[in-house]
Amino acid sequence: MANDPFIADISRHIWNTKYRFRDGETIHDRTIEDTWRRIARALAGVEKQDRSAWEQRFYEALAGFRFLPGGRIQAGAGTDRRVTLFNCFVMGVIDDSMDGIFDALKEGALTMQQGGGVGYDFSTLRPKGAAAKSVGTVASGPVSFMQIWDSMCATLLSTGARRGAMMATLRCDHPDIEAFIEAKHDTHVLRHFNLSVLVSDDFMEAIRRDQDWALVFPVEDGAVAEGQILRRCWSGHAEPVSCRVYQTLRARDLWNKLMRATYEYAEPGVLFIDRINRLNNLWYREHISATNPCGEIALPPYGACDLGSINLTAFVRDPFTPQARLDLEGIEATAAVAVRMMDNVIDLSQFPLTRQAEQAQGSRHIGLGFTGLADVLIMLGRHYGEEAGCDLAADIMRRICHRAYRTSIELARAKGAFPFLNKDRYLAGEFVQTLPDNIRHGIGEHGIRNSHLTAIAPTGTISLLANNISSGLEPVYDFQHTRKVLEFDGRYTEYELLDYAFQLWRKGRGQDPLPREFVSARDLPPEAHLAMQAALQPYVDNSISKTINVPIDFSFENFKNIYEMAYDRKLKGCTTFRPNPVTGSVLTGGNEANESLPHCCTVEREAD
Repeated sequence: MANDPFIADISRHIWNTKYRFRDGETIHDRTIEDTWRRIARALAGVEKQDRSAWEQRFYEALAGFRFLPGGRIQAGAGTDRRVTLFNCFVMGVIDDSMDGIFDALKEGALTMQQGGGVGYDFSTLRPKGAAAKSVGTVASGPVSFMQIWDSMCATLLSTGARRGAMMATLRCDHPDIEAFIEAKHDTHVLRHFNLSVLVSDDFMEAIRRDQDWALVFPVEDGAVAEGQILRRCWSGHAEPVSCRVYQTLRARDLWNKLMRATYEYAEPGVLFIDRINRLNNLWYREHISATNPCGEIALPPYGACDLGSINLTAFVRDPFTPQARLDLEGIEATAAVAVRMMDNVIDLSQFPLTRQAEQAQGSRHIGLGFTGLADVLIMLGRHYGEEAGCDLAADIMRRICHRAYRTSIELARAKGAFPFLNKDRYLAGEFVQTLPDNIRHGIGEHGIRNSHLTAIAPTGTISLLANNISSGLEPVYDFQHTRKVLEFDGRYTEYELLDYAFQLWRKGRGQDPLPREFVSARDLPPEAHLAMQAALQPYVDNSISKTINVPIDFSFENFKNIYEMAYDRKLKGCTTFRPNPVTGSVLTGGNEANESLPHCCTVEREAD
């Protein structure tokens, strides 16, 4: 095929099986160009004026994989199917009753059936063994009910629905936190969930001061408070409530249990939830206690976010030469078009639940980021683990962030600000305070179209689509390896993959020795991963999906330090991966043929 945009077999496979529009035997997208045109036309159809001009601008942004909308957008836009175009949802508060639990289960099933990944905070469910006085029964605890969600997800998969992706969170002061931490040591339990502990500032302080830590739960309405009572802000409650102390333990002991579980089987992750709430642009109307399945989007109940990533490799000029450079102006221009496209997704998309539509249309929350960073650094001769690499990445993200905010202000002038905007309180937000004065002045004068604008997602599937470029901000996992990909019938097919930059080097330089910039994830110390995440976080108003790869022989004491460094470097969360026997293998290659990929970011678990 002339000018074939696919240079990797797996990329054509991903397009054909996930994003190519077909009805049974009828194929609508004959080529990837047809897919780009379908998406562009559908998103331009939202525009009130100049639809054909916007369609062409949107098409040009998509062509050559320059801009990669989230997988749900690519698969669903312009198909007239009853699907959501949103990748990410956080579900409603789970009421602590049988009716409430199964209503929440139903809402999750409906959302996943239409293609959305879901996140839940299970902290509202009473601990195992607690009495439910109103019905005279004893609670089985949140972990037991999570197993029902896990079974629901497996059942949906067996019907041929797209794979399930779920996040479960639990507060660090919930009485069942130890059971939650230990839940996934069994390879057969909760395999469709990613787990994260909501770690508070108070808990981190108690760890550092070697203090006791109380595990508590709200007193049931109408019940007589027994034992020690504390007032706490609690999930699902607008104001502090009376909580009974179930147990007191040493904070460091609980932290060590969490760290040991993460060290041994890569879960749970950690969310620094107070920081997430402080930095939330809608701090004045939302309380967040859950995220999407990969953790880069923290949302309120019924919150939703559409994602998109700029493919940085498409903007490299003269790679592997002394003249190698990045078209930063082109990246900024693409960011502007991408924001408009993603804003249009909100109006085009269907929603599984009415309350999801209301929340999405009220906040107009989007998450624009980038992918291909590691390959770009290699092509420009910069080392991922050095300061120059972090500085360039930060400059790219700063430009994307500021152009996104300026574009959203202009959209507000043309189409109106997001309905939940309170200008004075929005401008007082901790993240918004860091924006340039002219952006803040523009918000004050014209408002802004979208409450949130930036996120860095894992992008595993869409990065494979774009010829196996490096994923998100992650280093290259391996330059040559075998990858298992899930087929429609549940079987796996293996593909031999070459990293995009590596393949480009081999095409031009043959078997010439690789420069030192060809560094893989396993070659980098954890501090280098943290440094890159910390360099980008100031320009990301949502969050960042990042997995810190840890060698199998890394000591436990040094491992614990990673999480404390993440907290000190003002990150919103931390996820690590150390090869272990519990997590299944997805990638093989190199010298460690059976090493596993971080399960939370595989193409089977990621909400594309």
